[in-house]
Amino acid sequence: MRSERTTTLLDTDPHPFDDWFRVLAAEQRLAAEQVRQLHEDGFIVTAGPVAPLDLSRLSTAYDAAMASAAPEDVKVSKSTRVQDFVNRGPEFDPIYLHEPLLGACCSVIGRPFKLSTMQARTLGPGTPDQGLHVDVPHGSADWPLVGFILMVDAFAADNGATRFVPGSHRTPTTPEEVMEDPTLNVDGQVLACGPAGSMIVFNGSTWHGHSANRSARRRRSIQGAFIPREGRQGLDQAARIRPETLLRLGPLARYLLDLPGSDRPK
Repeated sequence: MRSERTTTLLDTDPHPFDDWFRVLAAEQRLAAEQVRQLHEDGFIVTAGPVAPLDLSRLSTAYDAAMASAAPEDVKVSKSTRVQDFVNRGPEFDPIYLHEPLLGACCSVIGRPFKLSTMQARTLGPGTPDQGLHVDVPHGSADWPLVGFILMVDAFAADNGATRFVPGSHRTPTTPEEVMEDPTLNVDGQVLACGPAGSMIVFNGSTWHGHSANRSARRRRSIQGAFIPREGRQGLDQAARIRPETLLRLGPLARYLLDLPGSDRPK
């Protein structure tokens, strides 16, 4: 006699065969204390994927990529931004493949995810404060979002370190809704400082924004975000991928970029 079919987790999972997420969740490499801090405060500062001896090479690659970017990929406002750092060279691949970062995505997003954007940002001397903001509102198709910022240069109190309001990711309001001037400091805000090579990982609903660069030196970073798999990428990675980039990418990178050939881990 045929037994009655029972409903399981796989029946309700929108990605029932997403083996990569199961592997990443099972092997997540973020320390328990960092997981706690990420959920309570909304951000952490941790070690990045670039060894200290390789920071000089990363710095050189960053400057070369910024200088060679096509005009349509460059945006200059209060800072200079260049998009699509997936295609700028192999030196940048370890950033979005960093295991603790992927562990944070498993913990915060809690379901299959993909890379939305990865770009470079340079704050020149004299860059003013950026207004506090959120990267994605609660309930958006791209929520929850996990952002990351790799410090190509050290982040310090005088050169534009990113400021966060701990715990603000737990409120549905945005700074624009409750502040007359989001560029002003607020009680309890914290500057995320660290040496070159450090990485900030944060919940995109946490109030944040870079502080003013009052120093005489530039402050460089590479930043990006992961979103739920069903969300819309800020940059269409499949449409932008270059043949030389595709040749060097492994299955995990293809999965994170939502490219063909990323169905199952090997």
